[in-house]
Amino acid sequence: MQFRKAERRDVFAIVQMIANDKLGQLRENFSDPLPDSYYSAFENITNDHNQELIVLEDDNKKIIGTLQLSFLQYLTYQGGIRAQIEAVRVHPDHRGKGIGEKMFTWAINRAKERNAHLVQLTTDKKRPEALRFYEKLGFKASHEGMKLHF
Repeated sequence: MQFRKAERRDVFAIVQMIANDKLGQLRENFSDPLPDSYYSAFENITNDHNQELIVLEDDNKKIIGTLQLSFLQYLTYQGGIRAQIEAVRVHPDHRGKGIGEKMFTWAINRAKERNAHLVQLTTDKKRPEALRFYEKLGFKASHEGMKLHF
């Protein structure tokens, strides 16, 4: 298996994984061809040095996982950097094989390489299995998150 930065040619496989769950089916527009908005977002992500869209390939070069790391610089914690992990997905054919744990280990190590002092994530309350998974990895529910959708 190999982790690498995503390339434009990977966007279709990434969106397919993001759309492949109950919540993703409600908010994504997975079609062939994909709407241009996904490719525009990809360009914005890849042009921002504080964003890393990552894919995990198996030995046959098939994409089996994806995640996005955002590095947030702020003034608190003496000008610290926090890493935000988003959009973690494992291809349905590879779930239950420890791939998600490997992805988080990789992401945490990458955050340390970028001198982040913490890694954070959010999870939808409609995904209790994800919450249990994150707690098993050592994440603590230390804050209450809030959102305002437009």
